[in-house]
Parts: sequence; structure tokens; C-alpha cells
Amino acid sequence: MTRSTPLRSAAVIAVGSELLGSTRLDTNSLFVSERLCSLGIELRSKSVVGDSRTELAAHLRHALERVDAVVLTGGLGPTDDDVTREVVADVLGRPLEEDPAIVAHIQERFRRRGLTMPEVNRRQAQVPRGAVVLANPLGTAPGLLIEHERGVIVLLPGPPRELQPMLDGLVAGALAERASAERIYRTSLFVVGRSESHVEERVQPIYSSWLRAIPPIETTVLATPGQIELHLSVRTADPTLAADTLASARRQLREALAPDVYSEDGRPLEEIVGRLLQERGLTIAAAESCTGGLLLSRLTDVPGSSAYVLGGVVAYANELKTAFANVPADLIDRHGAVSEPVAAAMAEGIRERTGAAVGIGVTGVAGPGGGTPQKPVGMVVLAAVLPGAAARVRTVNLPGGRNQIKFNATQAALDLVRRGLLASA
Repeated sequence: MTRSTPLRSAAVIAVGSELLGSTRLDTNSLFVSERLCSLGIELRSKSVVGDSRTELAAHLRHALERVDAVVLTGGLGPTDDDVTREVVADVLGRPLEEDPAIVAHIQERFRRRGLTMPEVNRRQAQVPRGAVVLANPLGTAPGLLIEHERGVIVLLPGPPRELQPMLDGLVAGALAERASAERIYRTSLFVVGRSESHVEERVQPIYSSWLRAIPPIETTVLATPGQIELHLSVRTADPTLAADTLASARRQLREALAPDVYSEDGRPLEEIVGRLLQERGLTIAAAESCTGGLLLSRLTDVPGSSAYVLGGVVAYANELKTAFANVPADLIDRHGAVSEPVAAAMAEGIRERTGAAVGIGVTGVAGPGGGTPQKPVGMVVLAAVLPGAAARVRTVNLPGGRNQIKFNATQAALDLVRRGLLASA
């Protein structure tokens, strides 16, 4: 690759055996991906490698064959297990040379703390021939930028407080100079009430045709807790074309999935429901059993929710369903606590007790025990009562463990309210 060839693709290699354990996460690659994407440099892969020269060399050679830019994070410390500099130099066939300016910088950092620099820190001053040194005012490990015939290699320290400003400087400077005029533009739609396979069945005929468009649209269908996400992206040097292309794509997907698309800007369902309540001047209250207050917690996570959330009750025991949500005891005896009549009574009862315009009732079996063949673990019954309308009641069977069932139950309850509010508009 010549210097004039633009950078379009990248790989991140996080170095450190501690990242292979169960207590440390690689969060740097998320930041690196976001900053590279701002330049139109697409992250093609990311990997975590322990402090093994052999493994790191193999990962680096593999990346160099496939992408224009390789960003390595970590492994730049002064100890024997900090092998990133040595491996990069070896793979590129470049000797390491001590940089006196780096030594002086490290010595000064120790001097300011009243200490003498240990000799082992000289390892951090070893620079592959031809590399550009990236100053690190927040630590002892400098970064490195290396031009080679296939692109660039960037070495960054592992601590985020050191890595992030260093990468920001590169994004504003050397990497920006090497990036193409194209940028990556993205948009998303968030869907509730459909499974991933149902969404795929509906939208696949639409997005398959986009690959032949100019510019082509890449589509990802992603299942996340309680919802399906559709992520669209285009690469182009024309921002107006990107905006028009993605707007048209969103419109096609909305038409195919309406009314299951609840957000196009990333706002969560509780915020969407809150906005609808505010627009209509309505208040809300909830009587929760199996969700244990999670529904009201989500509603009140939204700033300004005091304008429409009145409150509610966690009525876990049947006696409290009667005492606090006005559910007739004989109704529970006849149908059981997990039933549509009881959920509807909970919604109506909490609405009456609080004076809210909208009442929600949630009851179910969150597990792992307590299920029966008739009412298995994951069975949840939801009800919403809105002004001037009959109770909207829904029984769902949710997969997963206890926490997943509880969250998905609140998602389904919020969606029930959302659909009711839209229907009453």
C-alpha cells in the first residue's frame, strides 16, 4: 500500500492475558471502533490475545493481510510480559532502537514523584525503526504510529485515560489525512412484539434488493432483550445521498413492520410511552406482581417522569392484590393469580386507587420454580386500562431465566400501553 492509498478497513487487537480471564473486559475496542468509524474506517475484526509472542505475531500477521490499519492496545509497559513493541518490530522486520527523548520523559515523571526511574522502564523507550512516537503526558508508555507497505499500525497504551486522548489526536491528525473522502452513515429501527425470525421473514425481501443499490445498504438484524434491532449503514462521500438513501430505507421498513417499530432514534420504550402520555396529558400507575417494581422503575428512569407517573404497588402476595389493587379475593380463587381476569382487575384497581388515567397490571411466573403444566415458568399476563376503552389484556410465554423474564414482561407491558395510546389517538 502506498502512502496515498486511503485507509478503509481496520482491526483491533487487545493485548493482555488479564483480558482473557473473567474479571477484566476489553472496553477500549468500543472506543476505537467508534472513533475509526467517524473517519469512514470500518472495523472488520477485533480480538483479544494474551501476553504470548507467538499468538500475538500470528494475530498481527493475519490482520495485516486483510485490513489497512491495525490498532493494538496494551502490552506497552516495562515488564517482560509487555511484548507488543517487540512482536510488531519482529513481524515488520525492523530493529528496535532506544529513543533518548522517551527515556528523559519517563525519568522526569519519576523525578517529580521524588523517585529514580527503574532501569526496566527503558524497555518503554524501545521504538521500531521508522515509527512515529505519540506523546503520552498521562503515563510512561508512549504510543507508536508505523507506516508500512500495507497500511499503518498503531500501538496504544492499555489504560483508557491514556489511550483515548492519544487516539483522538490521531483521528484529528495522521489518520484523518490517510482516510478516504467516504464516511459511514448509520440509522436504526427498534421493533417490539415480533421475534427475530418473524422480522427477518418480513424484511429480507426488502433489504436483499438494497445490496444492488448505489450506494449499497448493509443491514443487520439483531435480537436483544425484549426487542429486535435493525441497523442500516451506507458508505459514501455524499452526506445528502446518504441521508436520502437511509430515509427511504427506513420508510420501507416502517411500512413493512408497522406498528411494531417503536423507535428510530434509540430512545427506549419507557421514554416513548412517557412521551405519548405527556402529549395526551395522561397519568399512569401500575400494580406489579412478578416484575417486582421493575416496570415502575423503568418508567421513572426517564427524566421528567413525575409529570405522568403517579406510582403504584408491588402486590406479590394475593392478599395485597386485594388490599392494594382492589382485586376481589373470589376472583383470584376462581381463576388463580396468574390469569387474565386478575391482571385486568389489577390494572383497573390500581387506576381507581391512584386516580391515574392509565392502569397496568402484571402477574406471572418468573421462575425458576412455581410453574405448572397449565401455567409454566415464563407465562405472564398483562393488562392495560386506558380512558374510554375496555381493558387490553395479553398472555405471553417468555423464554429465559428469571431476570430475562422480568425484563421482557415489562417490555411487553409498556408495548401494550404504547399500542393502546396509539389506537386511541
